[in-house]
Amino acid sequence: MRRRTGLAMAGVAALAWGEWLNRRWSRTLVGDHEGTSEAVVVLGYRNPQPTANLVNRWRVRAGLRSVTAGRAHGTRVIFSGGAVGGRVAEAEVMAAYAKSVLGFEGSVLLEDRSATTWENITNVIPLLEDADRIKIASQPAHALKARAYLRRQRPDLAERLVRADDYRPGEWMVAKPLLALYGLWSLRGLEPGERKGTRRAAAG
Repeated sequence: MRRRTGLAMAGVAALAWGEWLNRRWSRTLVGDHEGTSEAVVVLGYRNPQPTANLVNRWRVRAGLRSVTAGRAHGTRVIFSGGAVGGRVAEAEVMAAYAKSVLGFEGSVLLEDRSATTWENITNVIPLLEDADRIKIASQPAHALKARAYLRRQRPDLAERLVRADDYRPGEWMVAKPLLALYGLWSLRGLEPGERKGTRRAAAG
């Protein structure tokens, strides 16, 4: 009985830790910038088949729900990702899913050359220059990594970053401890200030 209770408590603690860490990442390196124009960048994931896989389907949904209410036709949604794992670019696969399956009718732009997160940011920068508000949608750790890269490449644009709707309590709950562990590994190259959103990171 004690062993089962201990395992149950450990499981609850792991779920709570995964929720907390993903929530924190989703709120790091973002502000409350105002403005009329908005851009939502949806980062692609390796997609061997010609249709969107589970991860890319979720990322598209997270990106579309990140569009500020009432701005569906005033927001550009930028799908970013090249043909890394298949013949069709991730950007094309995600855009097709957004339009044909989810029925999105807003403005869509494609960045279909990137093979890494650093390249994602480098290649979407020209599409962000005139956006007042910038959102990056992906799994929270991946989106944080991309925001940190934007701060390194274009700190002026990074000042316009606001939070995307890529974290919701209870969503992917069972997987969040694993996502948190993978996130810690994937963020190991960031500076402490970038992971925590300190003033030093904002200045750099």
